[in-house]
Amino acid sequence: MVEIKIRSARFDEPVVAELVAENMRDLSERYGGSGDDTPIAAADFLPPDGAFFVAVRVGDDRPVGSAGWRRHGGDAELKRMFTRPAARGRGVARRLLAAIEESARAAGCERVILETGDRQPEAIALYESAGYERIEDFGYYRGHAGVLSYAKKL
Repeated sequence: MVEIKIRSARFDEPVVAELVAENMRDLSERYGGSGDDTPIAAADFLPPDGAFFVAVRVGDDRPVGSAGWRRHGGDAELKRMFTRPAARGRGVARRLLAAIEESARAAGCERVILETGDRQPEAIALYESAGYERIEDFGYYRGHAGVLSYAKKL
């Protein structure tokens, strides 16, 4: 595991914009198009109805990942979960996911829900190993081929 620290961030911070843009390029390579057309606004990730986090390496503060959640009824919807390729397989995503769950629990959310796709086997493996279970599709890509929706009770 790479030594990282996780900090709260605003979705409109330059470092977040850089990570999200890299995430969209990765998704575009996997799925085509823009990568993800789900409508998102910076205000979606403001407490108490959301939060956003950045993982940085200890020592040089280099950003290696990010994730956020926004309120979806009584649930927290995971959005923009991303780990840079050089940091993958080192526990960064698992630590970010734990921060999301802790933040959502503290905000009174009942579950964390998410949409992913069938061309992200590493994400699917992470979610399933962390206790997420398949649910009926619910979000922007509901009804699209290859969409996989998951939830975990908090």
